[in-house]
Amino acid sequence: MTDYAVVQAGGKQYKVSEGDTIRVESIPEPDGEVVEIGDVRMVSRGGQVVLGSPSVAGAKVTAEVMGRGRGRKVVVFKYKPKTRYRRRTGHRQQYTDLKVTGISYPDPGEQDTDGA
Repeated sequence: MTDYAVVQAGGKQYKVSEGDTIRVESIPEPDGEVVEIGDVRMVSRGGQVVLGSPSVAGAKVTAEVMGRGRGRKVVVFKYKPKTRYRRRTGHRQQYTDLKVTGISYPDPGEQDTDGA
């Protein structure tokens, strides 16, 4: 069984495991920089699944910035019949490629408890 996690980055959720490459919305870090994603929604380790509400406490995913680019063009065409109204615009979303290098999650026995 492989370990995996569900992370949220840029308003979207991604299922990642170590060695995966994901394409997220553009982030300002330069190429080669190590990035930590702290918004981990779920962690699976050795068949044990831990769900967060909304995120898992103490869990982190580290990733390396591999590159960046721009996605395919999305054409926006506005048209109203019988009035000679036509508008054509386009948009290309910028993205960053991240390679997941590690998933860290403290064991349940190691977590701090506020017991009296």
